[in-house]
Amino acid sequence: MPDIVVMFFVLGLLAGLLRSDLAIPKATYETLSLLLMLTIGLKGGMVLHGNLEWRLLPEMATVAALGALIPLTLYPFLKHVIGLSVANSASIAAHYGSVSAGTFAVALAFAESQNLMVGPEVTLYLVMLELPAIIVGLLLFRRFETQGGTQKQPSLKALWHETLTNKSVILLVGGVVIGMMYGTQQGSQVTSLLTSSFKVVLALFLLEMGITAARTLRPMPWHQWRLVLFALTVPSILGSIGVFVGMMLGLEQGSIVVLAALLASASYIAAPAAIKAAIPQADIGLAMLSSLETTFPFNVIIGIGLYHQMTLFFAS
Repeated sequence: MPDIVVMFFVLGLLAGLLRSDLAIPKATYETLSLLLMLTIGLKGGMVLHGNLEWRLLPEMATVAALGALIPLTLYPFLKHVIGLSVANSASIAAHYGSVSAGTFAVALAFAESQNLMVGPEVTLYLVMLELPAIIVGLLLFRRFETQGGTQKQPSLKALWHETLTNKSVILLVGGVVIGMMYGTQQGSQVTSLLTSSFKVVLALFLLEMGITAARTLRPMPWHQWRLVLFALTVPSILGSIGVFVGMMLGLEQGSIVVLAALLASASYIAAPAAIKAAIPQADIGLAMLSSLETTFPFNVIIGIGLYHQMTLFFAS
């Protein structure tokens, strides 16, 4: 059976498709997403407490390189095979190079439920994948977009500021730093409450994600079938790459599953905010159709378990 938190996503999806009046208030959803980011950061930081070593640099560099290479690889396919515009191709390529914190949380919960060993550095993967992908997406847009309009594009400095000061990134990185400083024992007055309620927060977050996903599937966007097929196919390919890279790096089984899930995911929180400001010509709705409505459900319902089975197969 799927992990219980996944069933909350399914519940939200069914409620939305049935046009139920079930809804999570916007303020509550924003609170849940902020708590999720902070808790993920704290959990990773507390495990890193006293364990941060220079040997992690090659691993982090490899992950960052993947964050840059994925949009570079996907852009030509989106442009010439799917037939999207330069702006939308760069936007969606950036979303897929970037990561889904929700998928990360589900993968982490899955690893814990399967008693898989997870390295303390996996939380850093979120940041190492997020930033390069968004920057590369913008550079691709600038390189291939014909300058026919008069609208001024934001500078690279402005994009870095938008990305680095995004509330999700601030809470994630801040949580890691605080967790590293205080560890499990010293910060227990605050951290124990957040970490013990992690799955509850994640379940409610996924309930809202299911409702949101259903909303954009009414009516079904059949005319975007190429993009939907792309969003269903690419996660398995990128997840397989994650399994291969994780094994080459000698990661723990749980870390491999988390890395594969992150590479297979697509951002729907940080990247949309940054891309919307940097590439106003891009249709963020298309990015949401592929990342949130298609790839996210695939990963949380099927993909994460599939990447685990791949890891077991290649390890045997």
